[in-house]
Amino acid sequence: MLLKNHTSGDNFYILPFFLHAEKKSLISIGFVFIYIFGLMWNGAIIMVFTMNSHLHIPMYLFLCNLSLVDMCYTTVTVPKLIEILLSGNNMISFLQCLAQMYFFALMISAEVAILTIMAYDRYIAICIPLHYHHILSRRKCLWILMLAWVSAIFNSVFLTSFASTTAWCHPKNIEHFYCDVKALAKISCSELRFQAVIFVDTLLLGFLPFTISLMSYVKILRVILSIASMEGRKKAFSTCSSHFIVLLFFYGAGVCVYIRPPTQYREGPEQVFSILYTIVTPTLNPLIYSLRNKDVKDALIKLIRLKSK
Repeated sequence: MLLKNHTSGDNFYILPFFLHAEKKSLISIGFVFIYIFGLMWNGAIIMVFTMNSHLHIPMYLFLCNLSLVDMCYTTVTVPKLIEILLSGNNMISFLQCLAQMYFFALMISAEVAILTIMAYDRYIAICIPLHYHHILSRRKCLWILMLAWVSAIFNSVFLTSFASTTAWCHPKNIEHFYCDVKALAKISCSELRFQAVIFVDTLLLGFLPFTISLMSYVKILRVILSIASMEGRKKAFSTCSSHFIVLLFFYGAGVCVYIRPPTQYREGPEQVFSILYTIVTPTLNPLIYSLRNKDVKDALIKLIRLKSK
């Protein structure tokens, strides 16, 4: 039977697979620790960038934006999840659910765009180093970032608008730890149409950027292997290894969530992979960059010493 479309009074129920776990307080503490740790590290990356003028180059400008995105999209999901675990109240209003979906789609779209831009940045730095500052001038970088954010806003508006006009034919139980678009599709009256929209969106704003990043690294690898000296190869690889590791973490977990067909949907594994790329990966990103990037590491050490005085 077709349920009514929706009003501002409609409610959904978020059902993370660990909702009825015996030690929810310990799970909550774990999420709080990961969340605070991620905020601190990403905040430190942003602070280091703003305080060190020698880091005001494209690579670190993009990294600063990535840290900002990572801070924001964990904030969209984690505090609400902690509230659900501690209070036991897993109800969320339709408008709150739409708002969470909008901001999450905005941040995840921006993350994909920025990671793709960073892959292009590394391609220019290694494959066309003499033209690096001409191709990626400060003005061009700002335009590229603005385009990335605008495209992310349009994508999130499109997905949220589509969801807002959808009728719900099933109990409004979201088998996820946040208002995920794929979980919402399962309870809509037009699941096939919803899944088609998700597929096209994933293709254009997931698979296509990943292909661009992959092609960039194939060309980068060819250039690195053509370098005669072993020291030169290590130095060239060190400039892009951090970003490559972040790409593997992000897309590896993301593929397991959004590329799998609906017939193979299993709520437990699906949510575990979602936790990896929505909570764990944003927390690890600044750690990976700070440990594998000498400039960032040195700047962080100086910042810590400055704060300790």
